[in-house]
Amino acid sequence: MQKIVSYLSQFIFWYPFIMSLFWIAGSILFFRYREKIQKHDFDKFEWPFISILVPCYNEEDTIEETIQHLMEMPYPHKEVIVVNDGSLDCTAEILHQLANKYNELRVIDCKENKGKANALHIACHASKSEYLITVDSDAILDKYAAFYLIHHFFFRGERLGAVTGNPRIRNRDTLLSRLQLVEYASIIGAIKRTQRILGKIMTVSGVVVAFRKKALVDVGLWDRDMITEDISVSWKLQQKFWDIRYEPRALCWMLVPETIRGIWKQRIRWAQGGQEVILRHWKVLLDWRQRRIWPIYLEQWTSLLWSFSWVLVTFYYLFNANSVQELFIWFTFSSFTLVLLSLTQLWISLKVDSTYDNITSYYFWAAWYPIVYWILNAMIVVFAFPQAVKSRFKGGYATWTSPDRGNRMP
Repeated sequence: MQKIVSYLSQFIFWYPFIMSLFWIAGSILFFRYREKIQKHDFDKFEWPFISILVPCYNEEDTIEETIQHLMEMPYPHKEVIVVNDGSLDCTAEILHQLANKYNELRVIDCKENKGKANALHIACHASKSEYLITVDSDAILDKYAAFYLIHHFFFRGERLGAVTGNPRIRNRDTLLSRLQLVEYASIIGAIKRTQRILGKIMTVSGVVVAFRKKALVDVGLWDRDMITEDISVSWKLQQKFWDIRYEPRALCWMLVPETIRGIWKQRIRWAQGGQEVILRHWKVLLDWRQRRIWPIYLEQWTSLLWSFSWVLVTFYYLFNANSVQELFIWFTFSSFTLVLLSLTQLWISLKVDSTYDNITSYYFWAAWYPIVYWILNAMIVVFAFPQAVKSRFKGGYATWTSPDRGNRMP
């Protein structure tokens, strides 16, 4: 047993060490060669008509603000379709009032909650445009985000199926929100930049993404039985050889949970969704044409194995360590170098993202980040796995409720 623990300990150290170097290199390469910071003259383009889809469930506190910002965007030709997915609060009443106020707003009022993917299905069928932008009902889309997203479809060819935007965090008043602030820069931003260098992306950001409707129809739209419809549709698109791009200038301001319970609930869903995808799409390894997505697929399984290994070895030392010193050595060995590398990755990522949202002043909070992220994320992955396996045989509509959200920025 000790020999197995020794091998697992080496794996627990080297996997995040190597991947962190990989994310750092990838994000620098993307920023240096693909992330051209230049201002566009939006007036010189003849912009196509777009449909903005907003599914919502029990969003009486946020939906009016979200729609108001969408209506105030300077994009010239648009419609906004909001699907009320069987809300139990006052969301429906608010939407009907807003529909009378805004001519560009269309409201679809469903009486039964059947999940975000089903709501997007309905909105897609009702849309009039070939270009769709999906936005979460608690998010604020930057006034130029639609321009940056749709701009890609002009120059990236007919095989461009989706363009994912850059989620930014609005609430920044608590330790947990500030930890997520640096996480979105160091993990999500760095990973998307690196994966785009490889040519494939694990997932679009469900909070803001633009689609070519023809591509969505080609893959059967979103999977209604998957808990994370954004991850699922990303894999379906790329397996049919539709390209996905990352546009960091397409900013979308979102609210994040500010309690451990809220984060746990949200991340369990994310982890379960990722695991459902790799369980469903295992046949990509048997198709040579899908070889460009193999690194993304295998990295997901390796990450899953790392989480189980960390939990196993940690519990082993907790119950079998001969002394406190031995237990301390394990935690020191598995953390000191990784924390240092993680902080380096955080700093580089924050500097890269500072062009759009300068949050380098929050770097102090990064000191807490590796501890909270590693421990919490490892436990979440382990707890989510049985649910992901169970969902493979369950079917039906995947529904969920939003976690708690923090205070909005003034």
